[in-house]
Amino acid sequence: MDITKTKKWYQRIKIPIGVIITVCVLPVVIIGLFYALRGFPLIMGWATNNISAPIRGFLARLTAVYPFSMMEVLIVASILGLLFYIFKSIGLSMHRRGKWKILGKRLLPILIIALYLWGIFCWLWNVGYHAPGFAERNGFTGYGVNAHNLTEVSRIFAERANELSLLVDRDAEGRYIGNRAQMFADSLYVFENISQEFPCLEGRLFRPKPMMFSWLMSRTGYGGIYFALTGEANINIMPPYILMPATVMHEHAHQLGVFAEDEANFVAILAGITSDNLVFQYAGYLKGLTYLLPALQIADREAWQEISDSLYVEVLRDWNEVFEFWQSQRTVDVGIGILDTMLTAVNDAMRDTVDFVYDAFLRAHNQELGLMSYGACVDLIIEYFVTRDLIPAYQNEYAQS
Repeated sequence: MDITKTKKWYQRIKIPIGVIITVCVLPVVIIGLFYALRGFPLIMGWATNNISAPIRGFLARLTAVYPFSMMEVLIVASILGLLFYIFKSIGLSMHRRGKWKILGKRLLPILIIALYLWGIFCWLWNVGYHAPGFAERNGFTGYGVNAHNLTEVSRIFAERANELSLLVDRDAEGRYIGNRAQMFADSLYVFENISQEFPCLEGRLFRPKPMMFSWLMSRTGYGGIYFALTGEANINIMPPYILMPATVMHEHAHQLGVFAEDEANFVAILAGITSDNLVFQYAGYLKGLTYLLPALQIADREAWQEISDSLYVEVLRDWNEVFEFWQSQRTVDVGIGILDTMLTAVNDAMRDTVDFVYDAFLRAHNQELGLMSYGACVDLIIEYFVTRDLIPAYQNEYAQS
């Protein structure tokens, strides 16, 4: 193909000004429509069910054929392409008359594309934050937590975690081990039992994607991410294996249309403890304890101490392994004092920036607790156990409240 002729042909194309204006204005309209309607839960609910869910499902089917994370591929390609285009635009503009005007015209497509992407993201993902959530759709009242119920549920979780800690596979040193590929495959069926109780959790799940940039996710303190633009559940594979099943269930909950973080945590825990798979059962009870025990420590320190002392050494070993891993990701150690200090400071700044941005994002979309939303699942766990008569001795008091 003659590239010169192709370029001359392309330059002769005359695009009507109306088309150009429409292309530029359309993303603003898409975004404006979202922000104008997000205060109407019923409209947002309709859009979630009829726009977001089908498109995200279609995208998940497309990307499922690849064993790697398409999210990461697209992000890396976008960053490299953006840098190349910006530097090329600067180079082509700086030595021409009216260089700033020329540069502005060349950079305008970047802004338009960014607006399109944000508009699409709003209607694929953000829309779910403003629709009726999982709890509202399934009759949870959010009546609150009292110390007695919190103690009893925490005791149930501790007892089951102790029992299961002796049944899962461990190495000669007692460390919890497992096959990640097998766990990823098994995760596609872990919601089968809970979906019988909550039909809204029915739906096809797709194999989680191990992240190539897991080291970066670890440095920022996150175990996984669901990306609506590709429909993928992306998993950080660096943390100890014990952490991954709970992370996978959380991202699967997002994949099934549970948007709020507290509700995704609750659904993940519930899916785990009701499943027939020991790995996911243990992960569910352990994950639940990480939220129940801190809440109990505040509500009833004596009960917290009693339950904490009852935990088996296997449970404590698993917890310590996870804690030590995340602590190790807060510092950088290359063996050179001043360099370690500088890199650790950069790591802290990056971590704080990511937390600040994500916290602000959550607060801007109906999650008033921001990052603390992750731990707000305690109320849902307690209400589930009480209303299902799983704490029978206290059922009457709840019924009178």
